[in-house]
Amino acid sequence: MKTLKIFSAVFLFSTLAFSQVEENSKLELTGNLYADSKIISSSYPQLNRNPMADDLPGKKSPVLSGVLSAIIPGAGQVYNEDWWIAGIFVAVEAALIVTAVTYDNKGDDQTAYFEGYADDYMNPDHNWSVVRYAEWLVEYEYSNDQELLNRIVISDDESLPPWERVNWAELNTAETGSHNLPPHGEQQYYELIGKYHQYSGGWNDYTGGPNNSQISPNYVYYSGQRGLANDYYNTSSTAIMGVYINHLLSAAEAVWGATRFNNNLAVNFRVEPFNFASGTELVPTLKVKFSF
Repeated sequence: MKTLKIFSAVFLFSTLAFSQVEENSKLELTGNLYADSKIISSSYPQLNRNPMADDLPGKKSPVLSGVLSAIIPGAGQVYNEDWWIAGIFVAVEAALIVTAVTYDNKGDDQTAYFEGYADDYMNPDHNWSVVRYAEWLVEYEYSNDQELLNRIVISDDESLPPWERVNWAELNTAETGSHNLPPHGEQQYYELIGKYHQYSGGWNDYTGGPNNSQISPNYVYYSGQRGLANDYYNTSSTAIMGVYINHLLSAAEAVWGATRFNNNLAVNFRVEPFNFASGTELVPTLKVKFSF
């Protein structure tokens, strides 16, 4: 505990007082220092102002500090003059934002890769084809039912991409699995073909015949690449959650920091008796305490 005492000089108070007395001859003094100081103070409020008040640190607003840090982590700490703590929150915020953006971009790139792998535009056979999936349904699901066999119409125009050769409404009506295949290009389309065995027959290296629970190497590879994209997105989402948490923690610490600052600053004004060669006099005293 460090205590700093600053004593204002008696002559300063006296000079200010009597200079004001000269301006108003109607003011009557008693000759008693204590009584006269009361009379002068009540008649001239400006004398009550501490000449060193501008040099004193002001109190911090916990509300303002918390709001600043809730908006920009570390801002409230700067307001509280907690420089090191502010630097930590700013560094954490920057790291989280960079992580979120970086892994979101990685997820986008990986998604473009596994979707392109499934479509494989450079390969006329494509790695996964809705035509093969439809043919598998016709051959193994409806081979003994002529009416159902003709339910899915597949175009013979092989110049068209597979997803334009199949009537999607007919395909979805014929599906017997737990899911219906969404139209080509949708996020669920690319998710389902590498997640559920009912779509195994659409892969170009599938050899399981009617047993679609048998998965092919391309199915396994594709599923792994899709999972990697999800991992990237999950990392990005976690970093974004970290950003929100960093804002909340920074705001909470800023409120506590402002309160701590105010508690460490104690300002006391009072008049104390002091013995001088000429006698005992009352001297206005300013006491400032900082706790460390």
